[in-house]
Amino acid sequence: MTQSPDTNAASSLPTSWDPGAVEAELYQGWVDAGYFTADPSSDKPGYSIVLPPPNVTGSLHMGHALDHTLMDALTRRKRMQGYEVLWLPGMDHAGIATQSVVEKRLAVDGKTKEDFGRELFIEKVWDWKRESGGTIGAQMRRLGDGVDWSRDRFTMDEGLSRAVRTIFKKLFDAGLIYRAERLVNWSPELQTALSDIEVNHKEIEGELVSFRYGSLDDNEPHLVVATTRIETMLGDTAIAVHPDDERYRHLVGTELAHPFQDRSVPVIADTHVDPEFGTGAVKVTPAHDPNDFEIGLRHSLPMPTIMDTHGRICDSGTQFDGMDRFEARVKVREALAEQGRIVAEKRPYLHSVGHSERSGEPIEPRLSMQWWVKVEPLAKAAGNAVRSGDTVIHPASLEPRWFAWVDDMHDWCISRQLWWGHRIPIWHGPNGEIVCLGPDETAPEGYEQDPDVLDTWFSSALWPFSTMGWPDATPELEKFYPTSVLVTGYDIIFFWVARMMMFGTFVAGDPELHGGKVPFRNVFLHGLIRDQFGQKMSKSKGNGIDPLDWVEGFGADALRFTLARGASPGGDLSVGEDAARASRNFTTKLFNATRFALMNGAALGELPAADELTDADRWILGRLEQVRADVDAALDRYEFSVACEALYHFAWDEFCDWYLELAKVQMVDRADGTRVVLARVLDTLLRLLHPVIPFVTEVLWKAVTGQESVVIAAWPTESDAVPHGSYSAAAQSVADMQKLVTEVRRFRSDQGLGDRQKVAARLAGVAEAGLDSQLAAVTALAWLTPAEEGFTPTASVEVRLSGGTVTVEVDTSGTVDVEAERRRLEKDLAAARKELDGTTSKLGNDAFLAKAPDAVVEKIRARQQVATEEVERITARLAGLA
Repeated sequence: MTQSPDTNAASSLPTSWDPGAVEAELYQGWVDAGYFTADPSSDKPGYSIVLPPPNVTGSLHMGHALDHTLMDALTRRKRMQGYEVLWLPGMDHAGIATQSVVEKRLAVDGKTKEDFGRELFIEKVWDWKRESGGTIGAQMRRLGDGVDWSRDRFTMDEGLSRAVRTIFKKLFDAGLIYRAERLVNWSPELQTALSDIEVNHKEIEGELVSFRYGSLDDNEPHLVVATTRIETMLGDTAIAVHPDDERYRHLVGTELAHPFQDRSVPVIADTHVDPEFGTGAVKVTPAHDPNDFEIGLRHSLPMPTIMDTHGRICDSGTQFDGMDRFEARVKVREALAEQGRIVAEKRPYLHSVGHSERSGEPIEPRLSMQWWVKVEPLAKAAGNAVRSGDTVIHPASLEPRWFAWVDDMHDWCISRQLWWGHRIPIWHGPNGEIVCLGPDETAPEGYEQDPDVLDTWFSSALWPFSTMGWPDATPELEKFYPTSVLVTGYDIIFFWVARMMMFGTFVAGDPELHGGKVPFRNVFLHGLIRDQFGQKMSKSKGNGIDPLDWVEGFGADALRFTLARGASPGGDLSVGEDAARASRNFTTKLFNATRFALMNGAALGELPAADELTDADRWILGRLEQVRADVDAALDRYEFSVACEALYHFAWDEFCDWYLELAKVQMVDRADGTRVVLARVLDTLLRLLHPVIPFVTEVLWKAVTGQESVVIAAWPTESDAVPHGSYSAAAQSVADMQKLVTEVRRFRSDQGLGDRQKVAARLAGVAEAGLDSQLAAVTALAWLTPAEEGFTPTASVEVRLSGGTVTVEVDTSGTVDVEAERRRLEKDLAAARKELDGTTSKLGNDAFLAKAPDAVVEKIRARQQVATEEVERITARLAGLA
């Protein structure tokens, strides 16, 4: 008995999909229901991700949006698979950036941090954090992030501060933290050392000046050196040549007078020098150049610092003292020219210069007393964790990059000359004593704490376990540590991933970590976001995209689907508004398809036996199972793009474009089974799509199933699959039907018939081809009507199928404007001949064939073949017109 359509479910849906009208309410409902709150006492297996903490000063950019989309997809899927999921959020205190923001606010009133003193200034920073630090959290809610807000952390909250002091003391007591004067990236404007990640290297137009040490007489001892920072010659303590360079071997061991100071500069031999570059001689300024510093160590050279912390020349004993470094660059060159020592000047000279990420100024390599972490044993353990398989890097192709870094890591400068941050837990005694104190220890009377704070990366290196309560034993550590996967861009593997691995392996023996050897079992490294032209997004280029603009314009689901559809392990992805618009169209298509199905009574129920289903039913259910298996396999490999492509093409090309049309035909005499199949496919499809596009799937799935929420629904399994043999036969039948319909539609177009314009037709060979059960579908989908008595065909087409050939004859008399059709065909023929002539000309050009890549030539040959066939087809059609 045919079931009457029940449109109650459809009536619960709006007439069109408007994401902005529902997303905020849906998200708050999920949070209020506690769907994202992890229970460490649960019997379910644990799955955990810690959010890479964005800076408290910032707002989410496209890189964040990609990160968050992928993490949310992973955690939503695992939740549906029956895991107890913890996705732990938080923010980084961002030492330099945050202090700069607050100092700029004070400057508006003509104040500096010194006007308030350290303690009061820090209070003002906390005030700013309380006022402005919620921006990112609000944006995460707009994206749909399913994080456990009850466990939101901040790198300077009380618990994390305790963890920082604990691990500092552990490292100090193990001899892995020391104080030494070494070369650092110095920011004269910010008055602090910078980490490598806070230095951007830019190609700039400078000058390359060659000048002469020693005698001005070519017959007397002298050497010519070149430099882009000529002011640093005031700190030169040697001139280096290669030991095998015959030109200068006689000078090694001699000394040449410094042009401005009452001292001589020795000539030394060092293999670092490239004898083929420039003159083969280089000036050595150990206190102001990284390579020179290493040469200075090897040769025990003096290392005078000739600039103060503000970048002014100092203590050089010359007329240049007190000058800014850039002013001195001009004055030193002019003074050398007056002495006749300038040999050559090249400007502009393009070269790479490190700039402060925060202030934008060129950084100054500078010898400075700082605190350091001895990284060799820590880096070795981090490398061994990957070699042993305790942590797996995805994709494996990035492993060599990982090993190249950790196997050759330099000691890490962890001190910053700031006020905002974790103050270094070292106290200095009145007589030079040094004591390191843990979180529960008190400094001796008369001792003063070190003024520096720790590099922001120091506290974030503890993030996977400090956020769960370490150094205390907590239920969260027992349940969720090690974390399951770290999701981040490959560009941050060195600066953050490596440091978390170093600290995680260092504390691996702590009983609070319950044997956790590593901070995460997997590291998934995705690529960088680029614009639609493949250019890296940046403020300076003006090609950056605010993800919230796309949320406003297209909906959060469209933003998320665009990003996930382009995400593959290690690969960059290009995005533009066209991609976002296509994703919005996809969510709209999904909405309309579901609403149509519900309007026609689609409802979950017991699936009929396979032999009671139509070929179309068996085909769509079989394809659904294939897609489910493919999506599962792809997501297990972190191949989000593969999973999204499979779901997109199944939903749009197969379910919407074919099965829904077939369902309209089947509703005539197989309504009950069709309605169940429609609902079954939608139920599974929406659950598969939910991790990536959570909002529209929530609305639609609840309408289809009437259940509480897809967030807590079970992940689809193989249970709904039809028998393989039954599916294979049905798939071939549907493939033949699709080919027949497609060829007839093209044939109709060639005859000048409009889409959906009914035309009388006679089909022969349908039963022999095994398509008699598909006849109604072919007739409906190809817009044909049965031939009546007196039918006189005016055109026909033969379609070869797997089981035989079907002939379709049509009568177009009275349905086609012959003259209009002739004009259309002649226009198409002219375009086809132009394409044929153009490709033939290129393929006949020997010079082009000699230079063009094989792939390009093959594409042109393919275009020529298509054009040839088009010319033949259109010519034949014109000849057939009455």
